[in-house]
This record gives sequence, structure tokens and C-alpha cells, in this order.
Amino acid sequence: MHSTLIVARMDPEASLDVAKLFGDFDATDMPHRMGTRRRQLFGYRGLYFHLQDFDSDDGAERIEDAKTDPRFVRISEDLKPYIEAYDPSTWRSPADAMARRFYTWERSA
Repeated sequence: MHSTLIVARMDPEASLDVAKLFGDFDATDMPHRMGTRRRQLFGYRGLYFHLQDFDSDDGAERIEDAKTDPRFVRISEDLKPYIEAYDPSTWRSPADAMARRFYTWERSA
């Protein structure tokens, strides 16, 4: 399994709107197309955290392939009023907002 964590800024009042947008998006076949196993959204004091787990390590490649799908383009546009780059001066794509994992632990089976 592969995970990504996107960090951005979001007004806490927007959480219901953002959840609805993703609820509608996730009700389509897009999560399957991107290999998404689970999506979790978190808010903390004006910060937005988007944790996405993928079935395999090719999640980033599958998202790249999905970026041209009109549904992906639409949700990206629909989120713009709610989600702001954490650092607008360095942001060019979602990859610029991804946290870097520096520790992991899993219990043994």
C-alpha cells in the first residue's frame, strides 16, 4: 500500500462543502481508476490534510493518468474556493503540497 498526505489551508467553515465535493467524487468510479483504497480529510486550525491510501505503489502514476478526466478537472476547480496552497509562492501542483514521510510503524501480522 502507498499513501500520500497533502497539506494546504482551509477555512474550517468549509469542511462540510469540501466533504460533499469529495463524497460526490468518490461515489463515481474515479477512486477505482486512481487505485484509491481510502481517502481521509482532516482539518486543524485552518490547515487541511488530505490522506489518500492506494492499493499499490503506482498511485501517483494513476493520478497523473486521471488528471485529464473531466471529473478530476471539475473537482480540482470546485475545490479552489475552499482550499489554498500552504505556500503559494512555491506551489505549482499537488506534488508541491505533499508531506514527506520520515517514520512509519506497523504492527506485525
